[in-house]
Amino acid sequence: MKPSEKLIQAIVEKELKPVPKWRFTLRNGLLLGAFLIAVLLGALAFSVILYAIQEADFNVLSHLTHSRLEMFLGLLPIFWIVILVIFLVIAIYSVQYSPRGYKFTAAKLVGYSAALSILMGTLFFIAGGAHRIENAFAVNVGIYESIQDKKIELWSMPAEGYLSGEIQDVEMGTLQLKDFQGNKWIVHFENANIRPAVLLERNETIKLIGEQTGEGEFSASDIRPWGARGRGSGQGRGRKGR
Repeated sequence: MKPSEKLIQAIVEKELKPVPKWRFTLRNGLLLGAFLIAVLLGALAFSVILYAIQEADFNVLSHLTHSRLEMFLGLLPIFWIVILVIFLVIAIYSVQYSPRGYKFTAAKLVGYSAALSILMGTLFFIAGGAHRIENAFAVNVGIYESIQDKKIELWSMPAEGYLSGEIQDVEMGTLQLKDFQGNKWIVHFENANIRPAVLLERNETIKLIGEQTGEGEFSASDIRPWGARGRGSGQGRGRKGR
């Protein structure tokens, strides 16, 4: 029996029927949709990672006297890194099982998917969308610890030389500060390095590097804006700052 005859006989015996074209069209459409959605969500996750890096002040970790590794790991946006990896895997899977997926090597799939997410995520971050997304999670997801909450923890260690809060009043060489826990501080800043973006005026939110000199007193050596763009008082505090 010829191979063609054997094939026909097998089709008849197994009662095989051709798959409708619409099923292939639907499958390909679902794979394309999954890829686009995965790349988009990966981009949003990457934009929040950029926002976390901007807000985290990793450079101050070198000044801490203990638990640097623990604090470093605590500042990393682990949740968003996991989300980014998950959606990159989904994007890669979607392309791999598409009609032309066989043309791409694993390295190319990873590279193209990551590049798209990074590019779109960077644009979204520049547009200011990352802060809005992260803040929405902080407000609506009870178990989520926001980037601002972590930032507040880092800058609420006066014994370690880190203090932050809202200016209540400013006098010659001193200011009154209310920290995020509601405690009042007298801050001496006569010899402090005041960053250009800082406005020493009432209701401005700032962060300080220096030394606690007594109960409710702090001597500042460096005064920085709370937010990356200077005017920190309205820039997305975490739940602890509300």
